[in-house]
Amino acid sequence: MSNRNEHRAQMLRDLYAAYIDHRKDIVSAMLTEDFTFSSPQDDHIDRAAYFERCWPNEPALSAFDIEFLAVQGDDGVVRYRAEMTNGKAFRNMESFRFAGDRIASVDVYFGRNTA
Repeated sequence: MSNRNEHRAQMLRDLYAAYIDHRKDIVSAMLTEDFTFSSPQDDHIDRAAYFERCWPNEPALSAFDIEFLAVQGDDGVVRYRAEMTNGKAFRNMESFRFAGDRIASVDVYFGRNTA
């Protein structure tokens, strides 16, 4: 893996850690100004809507277990199992697009609930 890919892979690990630590400031610095977020519930929402919808005042997640992470060029993919503060868990996949040293977009593909 090239140094640039390694740097981007670490950035993705740091992104998930910052979400658990509720560090919106760290994530904000990782995103491009024209960042977009898409999921089955959101279609290319902008940065402001992402922080409004995806960053609740009370954290709902207690942990991410990254099961697969790959970066190649400007693309990254992460599969993870997330544990919620209520004890439930689920698995998702996320596809990332980089622009330089920042994240330009993410597409989330929802998984199933896990025990």
